[in-house]
Amino acid sequence: MPPETQDNSPQDMQQLLEEMDFKILRRGEVVEGSIMRVDSDGIFLDIGHKEEGFVPMGEMKTINREELAKLAEGDSLIAFVMRPDSQDGPILSVDRARGEEGWREIQKFMEQDQPVEGVIVGFNRGGCILEVANVQGFVPMSQLITISRDVFKQDSSESGEPRSDDSIGKDLVGNTLTVKVLEVNRSRNRAIFSERSALQEQRDEQKAVLIEKLEEGEVRKGVVTGISNFGAFVDLGGADGLIHISEMSWSMVESPEDLVKVGEELDVYVLRIDRETMKIALSLRRLQPEPWETIFERYQVGDVVDATVTKIANFGAFARLEDSIEGLIHITELSDAVITNPNEVVSEGQEIKVKILKIEMDRKRLGLSLKQTVEGLDSAGYVSEAPLESDSIGVDTEDPDGEEDGNSLAASAATTEAEETVEVEEIETEVSGVAEVDTDATDEGQDDEGQDESEDPPIEKEE
Repeated sequence: MPPETQDNSPQDMQQLLEEMDFKILRRGEVVEGSIMRVDSDGIFLDIGHKEEGFVPMGEMKTINREELAKLAEGDSLIAFVMRPDSQDGPILSVDRARGEEGWREIQKFMEQDQPVEGVIVGFNRGGCILEVANVQGFVPMSQLITISRDVFKQDSSESGEPRSDDSIGKDLVGNTLTVKVLEVNRSRNRAIFSERSALQEQRDEQKAVLIEKLEEGEVRKGVVTGISNFGAFVDLGGADGLIHISEMSWSMVESPEDLVKVGEELDVYVLRIDRETMKIALSLRRLQPEPWETIFERYQVGDVVDATVTKIANFGAFARLEDSIEGLIHITELSDAVITNPNEVVSEGQEIKVKILKIEMDRKRLGLSLKQTVEGLDSAGYVSEAPLESDSIGVDTEDPDGEEDGNSLAASAATTEAEETVEVEEIETEVSGVAEVDTDATDEGQDDEGQDESEDPPIEKEE
């Protein structure tokens, strides 16, 4: 071996490191390295730099315990360069690196219009916070399908204070959702997802198949998926149908929430199917017979029943016997007295007894009377614009109990007609008598004139 000389002596280590071609690190870039060792402080990586990179424990939260236990020397790992020129060597972050990779992934998902799964990590008043590919994004309430809007209601707690955002949907945190990426803005760290869009294609296909099988008039089972102020949406197994609030009950419904709840399973009647617009109209009330169809089972003409005044009109008042059975009390059937305004006798919301005068099931009409009931309002308390027949005739038309008798009224009317006939006959007799007197007087006058005319000629002869 030749002796070492000053010209070929080994160079020191620092000079060798400086002459080697090391990778230049820049802040913000994502690098890939191999694990050198893992200890309680963090992970040391060989990233092709003159110094090994270090990942602190605080920057590797996305690595769970099971994954961390499986890491071994030589395994590949990506990291984000936070500080390339630190005194302790380059400071790296696995969390941020995975986030950057996630941004690239969700960008790809959006460009390819592919659905992706995410994990619910929280809620706020406007929607759901979802983590997809290590990137936290937002799913607006309007884009959620499987989560009811009731979750976001800010009901007061038992102490009277409004609920905090942390308590909203607490039981749903950790569940998965299938979504599509609607928007990606890396500079603003903004990602918007939609569950509705992800399920729309699948549901459209299922809906088309279901609509072909559905028939109007059949009864199907469904699950209530949503409630609005105008009705409720029911999933029939791949397609949603609408139960309009008017089809929920034969009775008046103030709010759909009074009858159905989200998640409730129920039977529905298929009312209409529009295959062009892919819309399904459902009904709950058609599962029960219409009250008008069975009205004769409960009411008969002449019955006196309880009723509630619902509306006042110029020609009378409407009264409800039961939820969907209403009838008209004509103004002439409100009181024996002559009235000009129904408000003189009844008012809206008043509980009264009425007598059924007429039932028209086909036309869904009832004729009612208040004055013909035993407990009808006393007409003596109201001002009449015309005198009663009893006052003008002077005949008592009430029975001892104070109730009008139909026979008495008929007799009174007959008496009045007879008296009017007698008066007319007397007047005609007087007129005929006067005419006879005038005729006699005329005849006598004519005789006198005849006598005068017969005496005139002799006087002319004398002249």
